[in-house]
Amino acid sequence: MDERERREALAAFLRSHRSRLQPEDVGLPSRQRRRTPGLRREEVAELANIGVSWYTLLEQGQDVHPSQQVLSSLAQALPCRRTTSFSSGAWRDPCSENSHRGACNSCDATRS
Repeated sequence: MDERERREALAAFLRSHRSRLQPEDVGLPSRQRRRTPGLRREEVAELANIGVSWYTLLEQGQDVHPSQQVLSSLAQALPCRRTTSFSSGAWRDPCSENSHRGACNSCDATRS
């Protein structure tokens, strides 16, 4: 997997998991009416303790290089029962692997 493919895979993972979670699922208060399902980018950035602009660049697949700390924070902010592998040299979405049984909808929407 080359650099561009890794960025695109990370971006797809972030968008997909953000859209599946509601504020109540991660301990945030429910705010005003939503136009689209899931968490707002601002809410994910707040949970991960990173800037909204930085998160947006990651979600868009831009050519940025997040640190291991940022990736770990995102993994905690977007909880999934399966272990999401974030490492500095490679990133893989466990929900896209054929070795896992079932679809990614088995991801847990609650913090452990």
